[in-house]
Amino acid sequence: MGRSRREFLNTVGAGAAGLAIGSSATLSAGQARGKAAAKAPVADEGPIVQIGEHIAVANTTNGKVRGYILRGIYHYLGVPYGADTSGANRFMPPQKPKPWTDVFPALWWGNTAPQVMEKRYANAFGSWRDHWNYDDVSEDCLRLNVFTPGINDGKKRPVLFWMHGGGFTNGSGIEQDGYNGENFARMGDAVFVSVNHRLGPIGFTNLAAVGGARYAASGNVGMLDLVAALEWVRDNIANFGGDPGNVTIMGQSGGGAKVCTTTAMPSAKGLFHKAVVLSGATVRSGDKEYSEKLGAYVLKEAGLGPTDVDKLQAMPWQQYLTIANRAQQKLAAEMGPGGMMRRGFNPIVDGTIIPQDPYVPEPAPTAASIPMLICSTFNEQAPSWIDASLENVTLDQVVDKVKERAGFGAGFGDRARAVVDAYARAFPDKKPVEIWSLVSSNRQGVVTLADAKAKQAPPVFVAWFGWQPPMFDGRIRAFHCVDICFWFNNTDLMWTHTGGGSRPRKLGQVMAGQLLQFMKTGDPNGTGLPAWPRYTPAAGEVMILDDTCVVKNDPDRDARKALPTT
Repeated sequence: MGRSRREFLNTVGAGAAGLAIGSSATLSAGQARGKAAAKAPVADEGPIVQIGEHIAVANTTNGKVRGYILRGIYHYLGVPYGADTSGANRFMPPQKPKPWTDVFPALWWGNTAPQVMEKRYANAFGSWRDHWNYDDVSEDCLRLNVFTPGINDGKKRPVLFWMHGGGFTNGSGIEQDGYNGENFARMGDAVFVSVNHRLGPIGFTNLAAVGGARYAASGNVGMLDLVAALEWVRDNIANFGGDPGNVTIMGQSGGGAKVCTTTAMPSAKGLFHKAVVLSGATVRSGDKEYSEKLGAYVLKEAGLGPTDVDKLQAMPWQQYLTIANRAQQKLAAEMGPGGMMRRGFNPIVDGTIIPQDPYVPEPAPTAASIPMLICSTFNEQAPSWIDASLENVTLDQVVDKVKERAGFGAGFGDRARAVVDAYARAFPDKKPVEIWSLVSSNRQGVVTLADAKAKQAPPVFVAWFGWQPPMFDGRIRAFHCVDICFWFNNTDLMWTHTGGGSRPRKLGQVMAGQLLQFMKTGDPNGTGLPAWPRYTPAAGEVMILDDTCVVKNDPDRDARKALPTT
């Protein structure tokens, strides 16, 4: 969502699955050996990885795939779930991949979807903290990864289907080390699936108004890719030890928005059974009229007329992205500020693929049977984590800061003073820089989504992640993305977010246990924590996730009353 999230391509991080961290018991044993290991020989435990012609071979509807086994978990990387989307397939609904006769080597990550890759390493602070990973980039990007404890064993393990962040324009299924599914699969005897799909102008240019019926789906093909991947799970996951009748979709930031959007798609109905939204609560999709105008601007920027739309499919993707992004900038300058998820290259309410906004004015009927867990972090925006001088800002300076910009959205203008004062009253123990962060990271979107979803019968559970990492002199706070690795029991693997060690590991094991319980039953209770009540608009029940987890009733309600309504 923010530019700093997309400034780094790491060359040595989680691109290698072998970097996954084992159990805490293994870590403790390794630390305990210390100097003793240098003095006494250690028994040969054998290899931790198995790979070969007849190892980890599984069937799919398109042909056999071969992965590898690492620390007892089967890894299948870069499995095709759709055909190459270049050329005549650009802007078109996803096609099935062509069947193969040889065994497909599912040993390395699939290509990242086309996106702007320039200067991904530019910010040294962001590069270190977020440890981004990307692979080759191409339109042959409809690939997924599977982590599972067993194959062909007749077991029906719960399935986690992970949608990556980056708004609708950036990211990949491996961009953070914390996305690795090995530890979660082992801890929960579960199947973990992550996916790449079309993004940005390649996935969401609405050409229907200028290109006619042939391009009717063009504004939503990136979401149709996710539906195709869920269909792959339905048709194949039993061969990987998973239960196609128990699939939980989960995403963070833009991935959370994708989860919300998927719940409103009739074509996805029945392909998943629970939903988890992290820092991406979204109740509306893109505006159709704006998207049609943007499509016309793209055609004009390319120097083409209405009869030449097909020529957009022939140009290299890099050239197309440059043209499309230039068109978006021109239209944005003409129309002025607007919501990120309503304008730009995003899914749109087209009346067919996405019949309505997901949760306003009413929740989509396709979501009527889906329990939902929603979480955000205290400090989605942590203004001072790079600039220590900002720790000393005054409340008056905070007011000036949030007039023009607040977090990922526009500022509060004339209401800035009222908003800042309201949060300062609600959180009297917080210093001004923390009030700035809380205001910019406000839970208005979370509560709006929870209120809407609570109109349906299945339970809604709301969490607020407040755990503070120790890095950058404590200024990094509970920032956007930090909670992901806790849900997947990857706090040691994602040490650039947590610092590693026993303190985050303890909370991570608790949170991963809650997620697994929710996947199994639609309710996160039963993991030894205080009882987590379902959310109600009247009380606003929320689980505060920290070293000590507690339930509170809407602790920021009075503060949110000062926020502008949307």
